[in-house]
Amino acid sequence: MAVAGCTGGGVQGMPGAAGLRDPYFPKAGNGGYDAVHYGLTLDYAPGSGKLTGTAEITATAQQALSSFHLDLDGMDVDSVDVDGKGARFSRSGQELVVRPADDLAKGRTFRTVVHYSGVPKTVEDPDGSEEGWIETDDGALAVGEPVGSMAWFPGNHHPADKAAYDVAITVPRGYEAVSNGVLKSRTENGGHTSFRWHSAEPMASYLATLAIGRYTVRTTTADNKAGVPVYTAVTPGLAKKAGPVLDRIPEVVAWGAGRFGPYPFAATGAIVERDGALGYALETQTRPLFAGAPDVDLLVHELAHQWFGDSVTPRTWKDMWLNEGFATYAEWLWEEDHGGLTAQERFDAFYDEDTEADPEADGDYWAFPPADPPGPEHISDDPVYYRGAMVLHKIRQAAGDKAFFAMVRGWTADHRHANASTEEFTAYAERATGRDLSEVWDVWLRGDGKPDER
Repeated sequence: MAVAGCTGGGVQGMPGAAGLRDPYFPKAGNGGYDAVHYGLTLDYAPGSGKLTGTAEITATAQQALSSFHLDLDGMDVDSVDVDGKGARFSRSGQELVVRPADDLAKGRTFRTVVHYSGVPKTVEDPDGSEEGWIETDDGALAVGEPVGSMAWFPGNHHPADKAAYDVAITVPRGYEAVSNGVLKSRTENGGHTSFRWHSAEPMASYLATLAIGRYTVRTTTADNKAGVPVYTAVTPGLAKKAGPVLDRIPEVVAWGAGRFGPYPFAATGAIVERDGALGYALETQTRPLFAGAPDVDLLVHELAHQWFGDSVTPRTWKDMWLNEGFATYAEWLWEEDHGGLTAQERFDAFYDEDTEADPEADGDYWAFPPADPPGPEHISDDPVYYRGAMVLHKIRQAAGDKAFFAMVRGWTADHRHANASTEEFTAYAERATGRDLSEVWDVWLRGDGKPDER
């Protein structure tokens, strides 16, 4: 049978780039192809910590390729096939270099199968926090922001290349294994349990997660027209403390849909690990991860990320304020809509550095412009979150509520399941509101230090 896009004898490819030259993580991701789908088949042994995996990566060549790179930090690679033929491969740091038996023509869709195994590593971020594969008291967590996903599966690990995912994971009986998307099946087989998770909507690899432990699992349906299923997994001992907040997930999702537009995924939920398992919460797609029982503000923040960061994903890591500024502003809006401080009062407390009105208003957010962190160790610092939220409030002040919220809903609709940059957002905001917002950009988004006037 002839296969569309097959190479012929005349195809002469070039190596794909080893990185996408991200402003802060230049080695992250790879050039020359676009990943379309990841199929991960995994087996984890909590006693030894060993992970055995097969990754099937479907991608489209964006140029004629003689070789291409996958990001994989650690693990042992046993074999690599490309379209059913054995491929040569080599390792260099985080790069798995694959040389197919035949060069790949531009436009060809091809499938790479990597068999690998080992004990996944914990990765230290530039800011000193841990990501990658984190062992817990009774299992493990896989977290990926910004580059930790390369610790547990090979791929094109940059937010600019989103793909659909299917994750099949087998663990000892008595353990739960939780990933993104919709649980398609849970099968008992002797002393093991196998789970199949499906994420149809595109996902950046840093948002992929896997949580293995003896969780208490609950499933419900969100209170909205779409009937989005809610899947929560809570570590033993925290169910009573976390339960009242997690019970509000349907309420928060419905509220977010009213403020930001339709919920962008087929499922929602949360994973709650023990206190201290991580030093942070993370907006892993459809199933945010919390270290300890969250409060309502934190739940709102991470669920808001499903629109801002997960559906509309930053084009580069320099665009992080589009994630965190919106999620922080969502907290302000939630409080405003539920009888607390208004967004204007929160803004004023931050500007005045009034810690009595807002305990987070300590002045650290003037250290640098939110759109220009000075290095990769600063992409999650206070200016990205709080001054990012202040930028959004300045747009609201300039445009008025009606135009501002219409712009926000338009932004999430027009960029649904796509990537966007700061430059794209600023142009969109001016076009959608009909306002010249250059003063907001010059003073609040890109200006140094505290603005002279609020």
